[in-house]
Amino acid sequence: MITNRRARAVTLATAAGLAASLALAGCGRDDATDAPAGAAPSEVAEGAAEGTITVWAMGAEGEQLDAIAEGFMAENPDATVEVTPVPWDAAHDKIATAIAAGDTPDVSLVGTTWMGEFALTGALDATPTDLIDETAFFDGPWSTTVVDDTSYGVPWYTETRVLYYRTDLAEQAGITEPPANWDELKALAEGVQQSGAEWGIYLQPGSTGAWQTFMPFAWQNGAELVEGEEFTLDTPEMVEALEFYNSFYAEGLAPAEADVAIEASFVDNKVGAFFSGPWHMSLIRDAGGEDGTWTVAPMPAQDSGTSFVGGGDLVVFKDAENRDGGWKFVEYLSRPEVQQEFYGLVSALPTTSEAWETGELAEDAMLATFGDQLEDAQSPPTIPTWEQVASVIDAEIEKVIKAGLPPADAASAIQAGAESIGTGN
Repeated sequence: MITNRRARAVTLATAAGLAASLALAGCGRDDATDAPAGAAPSEVAEGAAEGTITVWAMGAEGEQLDAIAEGFMAENPDATVEVTPVPWDAAHDKIATAIAAGDTPDVSLVGTTWMGEFALTGALDATPTDLIDETAFFDGPWSTTVVDDTSYGVPWYTETRVLYYRTDLAEQAGITEPPANWDELKALAEGVQQSGAEWGIYLQPGSTGAWQTFMPFAWQNGAELVEGEEFTLDTPEMVEALEFYNSFYAEGLAPAEADVAIEASFVDNKVGAFFSGPWHMSLIRDAGGEDGTWTVAPMPAQDSGTSFVGGGDLVVFKDAENRDGGWKFVEYLSRPEVQQEFYGLVSALPTTSEAWETGELAEDAMLATFGDQLEDAQSPPTIPTWEQVASVIDAEIEKVIKAGLPPADAASAIQAGAESIGTGN
C-alpha cells in the first residue's frame, strides 16, 4: 500500500469503514431521521465574529490550526477560537458520538468520504451562500461537500493523484514526453522496466484503498458509479477499465504485493512509476531521489484524464452554539491568502483556484501539475454507504489480480454487492 508521512490518503478514505455499521440516522438526535433533501441555507449575520468558536481538526492540520486562528482573532477581537486536535483514527467515531448526543463542536474537519453519511443524519448546517462563494473553489473539491444537490460544508484542503515516473529510465527507453493516453502509459511501464526497473509501475493490487488507484481508470473510460439511486458498477466501461488495470499484472509490469515502501522502491529502481499525491515529492527526496531523475505528470487520458480527489471538508453543525462565528471562521480559512499561508505550514493543497495563481504553488512546476490536475478530478459519490461499497471494490480487485477472477465477473460481483448494501439515501 502506498504510504505517506501523514497517512492522509489512506486514512481519509478508510477510517470511516471502522464504524460503517453505525446506524447514525436512527440514534441520538431528535431530527436524525429527517434527512435533509435540498435543505435551504440560512444567512449569516453581518459584522465581526464574536464569542467562543470550538473547532475539531485532525492530523497535522489540527496541530497547526492555532497558528492560523491567530490571524482570524486579530481580525475579530471579540472572538476566541478553541481548537481541539483529534487523531484521524478516532475522528469518525468521535464525530458520530457527538452527533448522536447532540453535543457537537461549532466546526469540524470531516473526511470527504464521510460527508454523505453525516449529512444524512441532519446534523450538518447547509453552506450559507451569502457568505461562501462556490465559484471560488475547484469543482472536484467542492463536489465532495454536496449531498442531494445541497452543499453542507467547504472544502478546506485537497489532494489529487498524478503520475510519478523515472525520467532517466524513460529516456533510456527513448521516451521523452509523459504519457498522454493509456497506450503510452503501457509503453512507459514497459520502457522503464526494460531500462532497469524491476517493475514498470506500481498499482494497488487490492486490499484497503485499491479503489482510489483504480477508480480514475474507470472515470477516464467514461464509467459512472451511480446514476440517480442506482449503482452502475458493471457497465462495459467499468469492465474495460478493470481489464486494462489487470493487464499490468498479467504482463508482469506491476507487483502483486500490496505492502510496498513506494518511495524507496522508486529511488532504488524497483518501481519505475506510480500514482500518488503531492506528499510523495518530499518523501522521494528524503529517500535520496535526485531532482532531474524523476518528475510528475497529469493523468494519461482515455475519454478523459480524470483523477481522484480527496482531502478534508469543514462543516458547521446545526447544534453549534456559535453557528455564525463558526461559518465566519470557515470563510476566513477559505480565503486564498490564508490557504497559501496554511500550505506553507503543512503542505495542504488549497481548494480555491486563486490560491494557485501566485507564490510557490504557481512557481514550482511539479506543484503546478497538481493544480492543473484539479481541473479534472472527481470524488466518489457522497452516499452514506460508500465506505462499504469501496470495501467490496477492493476485495474484487484483489480477486482479479491474485486469483485470476475475470474482470467481467468481478464487475458483476461489485454491482451485486453494492446493490445489497444500497445507497443509504
